[in-house]
Amino acid sequence: ASLHVFLCLLGLVVLCHSDGFFHKLELKDPKNPPKGCVDEDGKQHDFGSEWNRDCMACSCTREGLSCSNNMPDANTVDVPADCELVVDKDACSAKVVMKSDKTKECNPI
Repeated sequence: ASLHVFLCLLGLVVLCHSDGFFHKLELKDPKNPPKGCVDEDGKQHDFGSEWNRDCMACSCTREGLSCSNNMPDANTVDVPADCELVVDKDACSAKVVMKSDKTKECNPI
């Protein structure tokens, strides 16, 4: 049980500090192969399925579970000097706004 908790916590750390992750599918019992991937919440996903979780685009293949961040950040968007990137993690959205007036949007370079 403590190993399961550790793996869940490790998964949360990976989610918070990276642009994505890949968990290789492990074959524990050759006589009873897995039917899909199990996410950090313990939910089973069939092979070939795709879903969104915590602003991450996830998919399950016979190789394993893969999730990538679908939120832009300062490394993926060119923001003009007089603007800033504002991220809304609750809505999984982002926009570039003027530093002097956050109600006015900027156009990235």
